Amino acid sequence: MMINITSKQMDITDAIRSHVEDRLTKLEKWQTPLINPHIVLSKEPSEFVADATINTPNGPLVATGRHNDMYAAINDLLAKLERQLNKVQHKGEARRASASVKDIIPAE
Repeated sequence: MMINITSKQMDITDAIRSHVEDRLTKLEKWQTPLINPHIVLSKEPSEFVADATINTPNGPLVATGRHNDMYAAINDLLAKLERQLNKVQHKGEARRASASVKDIIPAE
């Protein structure tokens, strides 16, 4: 899987790159193909920001993680992406009712 990692106002070290790649491999357990993942890492005056845009067959995943530590921002970002993948994967199971209550209880 090819991962595009860009940065704004900071350098991407090998440790940061490997941390992002390791965390993205954990998203593979959802068995959804990740199409062209793009991660943007930036430094703001008070915090680090990690943004991600990942296309999937079910629709795009977009998330942002903010924290004082770059690694914590990346972890926060990927936790949000994992929640989105979980929601998309189990959306069909989350229907409140497949049949009407009137159909289940016979009328007297």
